[in-house]
Amino acid sequence: MHEYPVTQRIIKIAEETAKASGARKIISINLVVGELSGFAGDSIRMYFEVLSRGSITEGARITIKSIKPGLKCTVCGRDFDKEDLSFQCPFCGGDAVLTGKGREFYVESLDIET
Repeated sequence: MHEYPVTQRIIKIAEETAKASGARKIISINLVVGELSGFAGDSIRMYFEVLSRGSITEGARITIKSIKPGLKCTVCGRDFDKEDLSFQCPFCGGDAVLTGKGREFYVESLDIET
């Protein structure tokens, strides 16, 4: 349910950016969503379909680049992407901790029609 207000904000950002560029229509909105951000792409797409009606975003495609959580090994210090349920370093077998990677959530770019 928290995707509803976020989707409203995505539409507002897209409309303001597109209008400032002289766009008549938005073709696609390209998002970056970290797997730890707490936002579900399917829910954003569902709300977008409803909330975009009657705006220059109506009919736009939502593309989502998913970012895996980042881990840092406490033993060897190497960074790597979390691939499964393990927090074990694939390089040395040490324990790893989460970094900030994977919490991203932003509009990366728009494809517009002028």
